[in-house]
Amino acid sequence: MKISIGSDHRGLEKRKMIAAAIEACGHEVVDLGTHSTDSVDYPDIAAEVAASVSSGESDKGVLMCGTGIGVSIAANKVNGIRAAVVHDAETARLSSQHNNANIVCLPGNTLDEAGINEIIKAWLETDFEGGRHARRVEKIHKLES
Repeated sequence: MKISIGSDHRGLEKRKMIAAAIEACGHEVVDLGTHSTDSVDYPDIAAEVAASVSSGESDKGVLMCGTGIGVSIAANKVNGIRAAVVHDAETARLSSQHNNANIVCLPGNTLDEAGINEIIKAWLETDFEGGRHARRVEKIHKLES
């Protein structure tokens, strides 16, 4: 799979950990920035990653800001995106299994390298369960129109 990643300036160093975790799972990384410690607006980065996933250019995406909340709100404004803020491997697994999340949003303020590795592995290795969850995801999709 091709996975786009992005963060604001606060997530720059930890984004390197995200990329390594994705590559360790055998997937390709597309790093959409930011590539500087200069202040940037997280909605711009979230929009770029979300557009990449929504268009099919990337299969999935990972975003990071201080809390994960801002990038999640911004990414979810793009049609076809189901971005979930996740804090640990369990919420990452459930976001994939129950919500078919195509973007996960990580809180850079609270995660260390081990936490990032666990989240990425759980999210990428968990399949969407379908069934009753597919009906619910379809209802979310209908909200976009």
